[in-house]
Amino acid sequence: MQQTSSQNRREEKFGLGAAEITAVATAIKESDYDGKPEPPAVPRFNVITLAEPAKADLLEAPLLCPRKAQVIFMVSESTAAYEALTEITTASGRDPPVASVVSCEPLGQGIQPLLSPGDCDLAEKIVKLDAGVAKLLQERYGVTDLDLLVIDPWSYHATVDDRSATPLGWRDDGLPARLAQTFLYIRDDADDNHNAHPLDMLPVVDLNAQKVVHVDKQVAAPKVPKDSVNYHRNKVASNTYLPTQFRFDPPRPLEITQPDGPSFSVDGSLVSWQRWTLRIGFNYREGLVLHDVKFDGRPVMWRGSLVEMAVPYGDPKEPFTRKCAFDVGDYGLGFCTNSLELGCDCLGHIHYFDATLNDSRGQPYEVEKAVCMHEEDAGLLWKHVYTSGHNESRRSRRLVLSFIATVVNYEYLFYWYLMQDGSIEFEIKLSGELSTNLLSEGEPTPQHGVIVAPGVNAQLHQHMFCARLDMSVDGHKNTVKEADVVRVPRGEDNPAGNAFRAQYTPLVTEKQAQREANPRAARSWLIQNPSSINPINGKPVAYKLVPQTFGPTHPLLMTGEDSAVTARGEFATKALWVTPHRDDERWPAGDFTVQSTGGEGLPAWTKHDRNVEDEDVVLWHSFGLLHVPRVEDFPVMPCESTGFTLKPDGFFSGNPTIDLAPSAEQRAGGVQGPTG
Repeated sequence: MQQTSSQNRREEKFGLGAAEITAVATAIKESDYDGKPEPPAVPRFNVITLAEPAKADLLEAPLLCPRKAQVIFMVSESTAAYEALTEITTASGRDPPVASVVSCEPLGQGIQPLLSPGDCDLAEKIVKLDAGVAKLLQERYGVTDLDLLVIDPWSYHATVDDRSATPLGWRDDGLPARLAQTFLYIRDDADDNHNAHPLDMLPVVDLNAQKVVHVDKQVAAPKVPKDSVNYHRNKVASNTYLPTQFRFDPPRPLEITQPDGPSFSVDGSLVSWQRWTLRIGFNYREGLVLHDVKFDGRPVMWRGSLVEMAVPYGDPKEPFTRKCAFDVGDYGLGFCTNSLELGCDCLGHIHYFDATLNDSRGQPYEVEKAVCMHEEDAGLLWKHVYTSGHNESRRSRRLVLSFIATVVNYEYLFYWYLMQDGSIEFEIKLSGELSTNLLSEGEPTPQHGVIVAPGVNAQLHQHMFCARLDMSVDGHKNTVKEADVVRVPRGEDNPAGNAFRAQYTPLVTEKQAQREANPRAARSWLIQNPSSINPINGKPVAYKLVPQTFGPTHPLLMTGEDSAVTARGEFATKALWVTPHRDDERWPAGDFTVQSTGGEGLPAWTKHDRNVEDEDVVLWHSFGLLHVPRVEDFPVMPCESTGFTLKPDGFFSGNPTIDLAPSAEQRAGGVQGPTG
């Protein structure tokens, strides 16, 4: 196994370096951001991130764009939150960068920035230090060792009835509270699977006031499940009913080697592979971002990333009505990113990209090996056996760019695949642990969940994702058409009743372009360039967005139309939205999702019903999984997957892989395996 490290270069697209983050934090601390005569309070930094230049500026003169940073910070002694823009300059290559504040404005009252890792740590600390919580734990469960208590902080998403005037949402001084709800579990030791031992207590904390403001609980303390259900390599032997040792017939070693090295090349954030070129970006919220993706020098996609998730749970009993998360907007996928491990997370000849983020003090920290890049064999690319018996076939290779985020209990594994035939695939695999609860009072069997271990309930839920695809198919003026395959009515043109055809409908305005998937019609969406014509078929060159619509991946948001989840996550009620490009339209559920009331993002932008024909368009594709838990999903879930594909459709004059030479094994006549 081989690996290489990325160069310590910071391109205009990748992200801020450690010295830049330090410079920006210093500029904010030294500024008079609140406009008061006395020195301002010490800020608690939520986000320090690269402010990407305007698209028009990047297209015109990318090297002349000033380097800027967006900053979101709070003041511990109050509920005030601010958003600032700073400019970063460097006198020479050897001097440290210096930042200056360009603008700084308070966020509106009640607007809450995301829950940073520091906020989640603070929520846990508040719960563990609360005397009332400690008393309840001792009285109800006999728990006195708080080192055995596990606290999972979640964002607080109020229901329709309480989101505007809930007593929990406001402090005694009339100012809005910054809330987090915390699910509690108990464990035998640090390696024990705590999700096998859920408690019924759910403390709600105010992060600004730093106190517990409410505890949801059943009237009588229910029995806590005691069975040991583990998968940690050091705990398997303790299992009550699952295997207590590893199997005796493990698979034999499978070695992946590239003796001549990988086929890709890396120059800072620029990647080249098999006619593809692109730049790699990474930030606190989206995690991995693909920039300026081209095939053989022709633009395909200007910017692609995952920009939101809605994860509602379907249990109508309190306190689970507010059990929901918008994992991108609430926590930030970049902040939740793992350092990847060779041999399991990534396999083969690996190139890693590190990421630099900020903590609450404004200090930088490094996520080593945040993004993994490697090549994979992807099976047969194409094959045919001539009538003469001659065989022509080629193996498929794909370039894989991936990162993994752990958001509380779930692991989200994100994979971008670049294929030799010009296709781009995006796959999300979901693993980790189910979020478990006890049954509610008066609920002998779960009505909205599944018993996955004795006494352990896992509720039905969804994972609805939204990808933002700023397409640039042979240029930045594109048109989107919906492609359906329809039956031709029986008649003079179809006497035998066997006819069907492709039907194309232009999506001209934003409202018309709000579409649902239709697997019965094999629905896809063409992104065409009317100014670039294919010489073979005489039609505009195009890529098509193909949704993955099999199995549990098809349903859109299942929550009621008048629910708070739907109000916040309206992006997930349609499989496709199309908008004209605007630099400030990046987040489909709004800039700030924590304790939001909804209506922001896509539903607000598309009210204007702007033209999207022959425009610089952005496609927003919503897709996901409806998870009905299985017993087999516990104690740790085998991966489920969902995603989509972008396929060339008339972009080339033929199969772009015809010029791939046969592999060395084919030229040598193949390798004969054992026969006996």
